[in-house]
Amino acid sequence: MVRTRFLADYRPWPFTVLETRLDVTLSPRGTRVRSALRLSRTGPGDLVLDGGKGLRTRAISIDGRTLDEADLSIGEETLTIGEALLPDSEFTFAADVEIDPQDNTALEGLYLSGGIFCTQCEAEGFRHITWYPDRPDVMAPFRVTIRSDLPVLLSNGNPVASGPGLAEWHDPWPKPAYLFALVAGALRAVSGSFTTMSGRQVALNVWVRPGDEDRAGFALDSLVRSMRWDEQVYGREYDLDVFNIVAVDDFNMGAMENKGLNIFNSKLVLASPDTATDTDYERIEAVIAHEYFHNWTGNRITCRDWFQLCLKEGLTVFRDQQFTGDMRSAAVKRIEDVVTLRARQFREDAGPLAHPPRPDRYEEINNFYTATVYEKGAEVIGMLKRLVGEDGYKAAMDLYFDRHDGDAATIEDWLKVFEDATGRDLTQFKRWYTDAGTPHVVMTEDWAATEAGGTLTLTLAQSTAPTPGQPDKPPRVIPLAVGLIGPNGDEVRPTEILELTEPQQSWRFEGLGARPVVSAHRGFSAPIMLRRTLSEADRALLLAHDTDPFARWEAGRSLGLDALIARATGTADAGAAYIAAIGDFLRDAAADPAFAALVLRLPPEEEAASVIADRGLTPDPDAIHAAREALAHDLAAANEAALAGLYDAMVVPGPYAPDAGPAGRRALRLDALALLTRLDGGDRAAALWDSASNMTEKMGALGQLVRTGRAAGALSQMEQRFRDNRLVMDKFFGVQPMAAPPADAVAVARRLAQRPDFDWKNPNRFRALVGGLGANHAAFHAADGSGYDFVADWLIRLDPVNPQTAARMFSLFETWPRYDATRRAHAVAALDRIAALPGLSGNTAEMVTRIRAAGS
Repeated sequence: MVRTRFLADYRPWPFTVLETRLDVTLSPRGTRVRSALRLSRTGPGDLVLDGGKGLRTRAISIDGRTLDEADLSIGEETLTIGEALLPDSEFTFAADVEIDPQDNTALEGLYLSGGIFCTQCEAEGFRHITWYPDRPDVMAPFRVTIRSDLPVLLSNGNPVASGPGLAEWHDPWPKPAYLFALVAGALRAVSGSFTTMSGRQVALNVWVRPGDEDRAGFALDSLVRSMRWDEQVYGREYDLDVFNIVAVDDFNMGAMENKGLNIFNSKLVLASPDTATDTDYERIEAVIAHEYFHNWTGNRITCRDWFQLCLKEGLTVFRDQQFTGDMRSAAVKRIEDVVTLRARQFREDAGPLAHPPRPDRYEEINNFYTATVYEKGAEVIGMLKRLVGEDGYKAAMDLYFDRHDGDAATIEDWLKVFEDATGRDLTQFKRWYTDAGTPHVVMTEDWAATEAGGTLTLTLAQSTAPTPGQPDKPPRVIPLAVGLIGPNGDEVRPTEILELTEPQQSWRFEGLGARPVVSAHRGFSAPIMLRRTLSEADRALLLAHDTDPFARWEAGRSLGLDALIARATGTADAGAAYIAAIGDFLRDAAADPAFAALVLRLPPEEEAASVIADRGLTPDPDAIHAAREALAHDLAAANEAALAGLYDAMVVPGPYAPDAGPAGRRALRLDALALLTRLDGGDRAAALWDSASNMTEKMGALGQLVRTGRAAGALSQMEQRFRDNRLVMDKFFGVQPMAAPPADAVAVARRLAQRPDFDWKNPNRFRALVGGLGANHAAFHAADGSGYDFVADWLIRLDPVNPQTAARMFSLFETWPRYDATRRAHAVAALDRIAALPGLSGNTAEMVTRIRAAGS
């Protein structure tokens, strides 16, 4: 039964766990877990422990005395021992249970992945291993003994003993149960070392399956660079003798930051030039860093309860974004992060799944690992840093680490640190954590010319639409970065932060020689939607001359989006200014290829649909797709020579390297190819497929060949060469429904789903195919409902096996109310079909209920 949990109901657990000891004897169908918790009472109350599902309890004891069934109250999810049966002083609770890892298809707790025992305990997986206070504010040092004849036996902390069929690990740093990890299997290590800033030597290991060793080197290098960066930028040093990473094929998430033993989805570890793309390499680098950075922002300082999830995730995302910006291009990284935020989090904020970064209630915590918690949580940190400045941010972070090391903290603790370090009152700023929705800011300009010089008055007005459970939204603190560009393209006023705190405020800029063009929202200084009236000529000027990379890119994107929407809603010849501006831009595109690639990319169809709906109109997915194809063709035709020149000039000589420079050149080349394919029907793509020596160019060519219907030969070659490589075959399954013409995509997905190698129980393979179709906007929202039906059929099949993955895929349906009556009827039928299933998991039941209610 699903029940709602409320932040207001939080109560401390009335005991402290002084030490946790686990003795685990591994067996696929009957793993035995003996636990001993040394406890000390801190308040009145019964001893209530989490567990139940999947636990076969053999014995429970207090201080060695086995308790009878009459002494215990065992429910579906809890075990309770009455206060009268407990000693007043320290005592030891012990449990002896059996579990079945082989039958654990939900991939929560301890399970098997291709013969490897591994764990996933966040958020509430440890309760599937043994009885325990499975909550983040209960922290304890762990000592773990693993018994098995498997060659590699790993757990958290430092190894302290080993022998035939046995390994013992000790983690001296108190941690909650969600950070527990255990791995056992036939694994090989790619090893290195790192010397910390205090001179300590740390052994580093990336554990992979035999045969994958040659694809783990980049992950190891990324780990070393992450450790060095965290010391240099945040002053944080690693605190154990060993750091282990393990790659497993079956994993619901991307990776997990378990103390000293990070467990990763193999797609975020394994990379070689002929199997991984530039995007894969960058993602591996970022996620390795993210999980390592959690050692301080998540492990040493964790969250008091799951309502505070964004405290560790938002901060750690912000830190990994900083890291990637330093390793590659800060400007390009910022734009990529905004693209992701708008595609995922803005959509979340505008629909039935809207919630604040720090919610006040939840039903299934696994459903709150969302873009709002992660990406918007990071944006809130960025705003805070912008408001207090570099020095204030550093002082506050140092105080945070000093004050809360070893704590389970809250958002209030976090903000209090900044107030104490900088003297700033953050009462109003806290609304970013407690209020859902994306604020809309309207900017208006008033220009007054005088003999002494002109004055520009900017007026900003903010509002936030109602969201589920939050109808009224008071104003927030919104830092808006602006600069002024003169008519000749020169910057006449550098960046200035306007702090909007009221529903409406105005600022005056005096002594201007001529009316400037306002470069607004520089660096995307706040997660808002900015509305302003700006002519095509002014946007073209900003695209050509703005000194802020984000504002420059935004000017081009805005031109392209307006052109796309105009065509989709009835103005067939719209886009002349956009096409001309891109033509002018292309003359200097080679100066910064990675940035140019972003500018050259047309806005996605989903974004166009969102903006059309925001304007009070009904988006037509088919019309949007046709408009985007036509706009791409016209853009290519008008700039064919420049695009062809870039395609030829961006060839990267020499052996493959995943570094930012060559990756940027390949990105620009492939974006030029995507446009040129509109003119040559795929001839260049076919030639590139034949000649490419790396997976980046292979996949870029393959996507175009799928789109033009010329991919049969390439797909056959890919399958023959990589049929035994699970990660490459995920790309094979994903690219076909994603890139196929919308009229064919559902049929393509159905055909692929019938293949014997569609291992739908593997989260990566399932997400590749079903998510690939979902990414094809017009296909998923097909007027006949076939896209909805395909996804619904597979979610129904997956839910009893893996509720977490099924529930997370439900976000594909969250925008259904914006479309026409026919599509809405098909979506409702699919959702109602899922909701009516008996035995639906709590994860999926919550998601389908919330999404279905959006149309009520």
